Amino acid sequence: MGVTQRQKQRVTRPGQNSIAMSLTPDPASTHRGVVIALMAIAMFGTIDVLNKLLTQHLPILQILWIRFLAFVPIALMLAWRPGVGFLWRSRRPFLQLLRSVIFVVEMGMFIAAVKLIPLADMQAVASAAPLVVVALSVPILKEPVGWRRWSAVGVGFVGMLIILRPGFHDINAGIWLTLAATILWGFYQILLRIVGRDDAAATSALWMAVVGAAGLSLVAPFECVTPDATGWALLAALGLVGSLAHFAWSRAMVLAPAAALQPFTYLLIVYATVTGWLIFGDLPDRWTIAGAALIVCSGLYAFHRERVRARERGQRT
Repeated sequence: MGVTQRQKQRVTRPGQNSIAMSLTPDPASTHRGVVIALMAIAMFGTIDVLNKLLTQHLPILQILWIRFLAFVPIALMLAWRPGVGFLWRSRRPFLQLLRSVIFVVEMGMFIAAVKLIPLADMQAVASAAPLVVVALSVPILKEPVGWRRWSAVGVGFVGMLIILRPGFHDINAGIWLTLAATILWGFYQILLRIVGRDDAAATSALWMAVVGAAGLSLVAPFECVTPDATGWALLAALGLVGSLAHFAWSRAMVLAPAAALQPFTYLLIVYATVTGWLIFGDLPDRWTIAGAALIVCSGLYAFHRERVRARERGQRT
């Protein structure tokens, strides 16, 4: 039977599964969410540019440390509820800790990779992350994945082989770092789904910010160097843009279903290609472009199938 009014109210409560939220989207809210998401995506692309500039002068740990220190006040603001306080209590503290550590490590890998390879190459490999999530959701979340989505994963794997071209040329270490970081990002997303069943999104953001800042505070100061005026300006820009990007993306996820926003993340490849060319003089070769196109198409199809399955679940409710 169809979804009743009571069921509609239940599936749109904060903290519930984002796919369930997509059953009753509000068009105006979704439109605002998409606009804000596009702004966030542009800022995420800018973060990659700033990271690449900063890695030429500063240690990676120092860059990471500044990122997380700047994110803490934003996370605190997101987690504050008047009359309640900060939503810091978690029903899955171990998983929150593990997820936060994975996030710090994969972010460090991405920053290390962007120092070694063009921005577009990094984003081309990283675009496989949604397909990694699909593949990992079977053994970890026990989610059923039909042959159509498995086919999308297979096509995406072919696209990755085209980018890597094993046996045909020497692959830069940055590509392997990006691939490893992309797999870790997939694990991070799976863990986020698990903790999201019990904890609010604001709680997860607060744990990520505090754990990252606290952990890096134990090691980063020993690696720090004193930046010059340009370095200080870039660090300040990184802290500001990074915080605004996370805030904007969190707001977009509140306004629009995740399935409606995720396809737009592929615009990061376009942004990275343009900024990489204009700022660093880098352009991806034809094989990277071809592989990225396959990955993007397969990812978009996987998103489409997820939305179809969500509608089918809603009709059976």
